[in-house]
Amino acid sequence: MASGRLPTWGSVLAVVAHPDDESFGLGAVLSTFVSSGARVSVLCFTHGEASTVHGVEGPLAGIRAGELTGAAGELGLSDVRLLSYPDGGLAGVDADGLAAAVRVMADDVAADGFVAFDPSGVTGHPDHTAATAVAMRVAEERGVSVLGWTIPESVAARLRTDLGVPFRGHEPEEIDLVVEVDRSGQRRAVECHPSQAVPGSALWARLDLLGDREYLRWLGPGPA
Repeated sequence: MASGRLPTWGSVLAVVAHPDDESFGLGAVLSTFVSSGARVSVLCFTHGEASTVHGVEGPLAGIRAGELTGAAGELGLSDVRLLSYPDGGLAGVDADGLAAAVRVMADDVAADGFVAFDPSGVTGHPDHTAATAVAMRVAEERGVSVLGWTIPESVAARLRTDLGVPFRGHEPEEIDLVVEVDRSGQRRAVECHPSQAVPGSALWARLDLLGDREYLRWLGPGPA
């Protein structure tokens, strides 16, 4: 398994499917970029209105939009754009429209590179896979790199066995970067998502199992 540091991008664009993906999944990576001096922005395709988790009473679309705003402040994000594509239905959306939204934001923030979930989706959610596919498409067009967030297969196996959740990971030889992180900002951001960060969630077990390390893969060529 490789070890290393995050690339020295001046502007980073994270492309995600749902409010909380930027915190639950990418939070420690994004806050590490911010700490290094990078401008970090997030494009989120859906309001997460179809979630089956309801830790807070009320309509999730509006609640989760507010949670995303709070989490962005804790992570130090420079720009957040929340779109209204159907939660749970990204795979059926015209990919050209999704790609156009990524292009516009990438231009607006002058993105040097993208961050996304691994193409497996990590948690098995098809929206994660669809969002990453679009990020990879636009990155290839522009000749920039995509870092994909993943977890070790050993951690995924523990989560599947202990909690029955369909996490997917990678073996050590398939992982390109192992980055030491400070999770304090991520944990504060997670607390901004009370509708989803409920007791007993696999989130907490995953963070404990990962400790102070995050695992990433280059989706396509890495930086020159």
